[in-house]
Amino acid sequence: MKIATIVISVLALALIIFNATQINFDTPFEGESMIALITILAALCAIVMMQILRISKRIEAKVKGRR
Repeated sequence: MKIATIVISVLALALIIFNATQINFDTPFEGESMIALITILAALCAIVMMQILRISKRIEAKVKGRR
């Protein structure tokens, strides 16, 4: 599970970097730039969810260790 979350996070980071190059800063909320911004936001959400999953698995392991 740890490897999967890392791989997904790295892919999301790659999407952020790629889409940051696609933004037209003269008109960032029109056409292709808007799609790039939405994709960046979605990738950021994926990174946050993967970090939450990793933390919850770590907490779960500690709780099981106390029993």
